[in-house]
Amino acid sequence: MIRQLREDIASVFERDPAARNTFEVITTYPGLHALLHYRLANWLWRKGFKWLARMLSTFSRWMTGIEIHPGATIGRRFFIDHGMGVVIGETAEIGDDCTLYHGVTLGGTTWNKGKRHPTLENGVVVGAGAKVLGPINVGENARIGSNAVVTKEVPAGATVVGIPGRIVRKANSAEDEQRRKIAEKIGFDAYGMADEMPDPIARSIHNLMDHMHAVDRKIDTMCKALHDMGDRTCSEALPQLEQETFVSLSEAVSEHAADSDGQAEVSSPESR
Repeated sequence: MIRQLREDIASVFERDPAARNTFEVITTYPGLHALLHYRLANWLWRKGFKWLARMLSTFSRWMTGIEIHPGATIGRRFFIDHGMGVVIGETAEIGDDCTLYHGVTLGGTTWNKGKRHPTLENGVVVGAGAKVLGPINVGENARIGSNAVVTKEVPAGATVVGIPGRIVRKANSAEDEQRRKIAEKIGFDAYGMADEMPDPIARSIHNLMDHMHAVDRKIDTMCKALHDMGDRTCSEALPQLEQETFVSLSEAVSEHAADSDGQAEVSSPESR
C-alpha cells in the first residue's frame, strides 16, 4: 500500500510541472485524493461491502468532483490532472501509467449488464473534456484529443480528435521513427503533428526532418569512406546543439497546430 502511494505521488511529479513538494501534492491534489478513496472503495467492493464502497465513492465525489465507481479496474501510476468532472464507470479498465484531464468521461452506451465501459491500455492519455464511450479498447500509448467523442476502437499509438473521433496520426511507421530520432537529437518536441493534419507548418517541419535525416545518412557514408582512406577529420565531435534554441520554436508550432485544427494539445494542461 505504501509503495503504491509512493508511485502515485511520483507520477504527479512526472506529469505536472506545477507540483512543488510532496506535502503540497498530498494535501491539495484532488486527483490523488480521489485515487486514494478509490483504492479503499475498490478493496471494500471486492470484499463484498458494496454499499459501504459506494458510500465512500459518493463521499469522494463530493470532496473532489471526481466520480470513480468502486467496481472499476485501475492500474498503477494513474494520474488525474485537475480532475473536476471526471467520470469513470463500473466496468471501465485502466492500465498502468494512464493520464486523464478534467471533464473526461469513460462511460457506457447501453443499460445492459456486463462489460459496457471502455478499456484503456498502458500509457493512454485522454485530453480535457473527451468522452470515451462503450466497451471499446484504446490501444497502448494512444492519445485522445480534447473534447473528442470516441465510440470505436483506437489502435496502439494513434492520436484521435474530433466529433466523432477520427484518427489523425498512426504511430510506428518508419518515417515517424526517423523524425522522432531527429527531434530528440535537436531537442525539439514534434508531438501531435502528422502528415494527415491540414497544417502547412507541420508538413514543412516534417519535410525538414526528413531532409536532415537524409543529410545525416550521407555524411555518415562520406565519413566512413574518408576514414577508410586514412583521413581522421570526421572523428572530431560535432558541436552540441543548444536545446534552448528550439524551445520557442516548439511552443510556437504546437500553438499554431492546435489553433489550425481547432483542437488543444492533449498532453498539455491549460495554463496554470
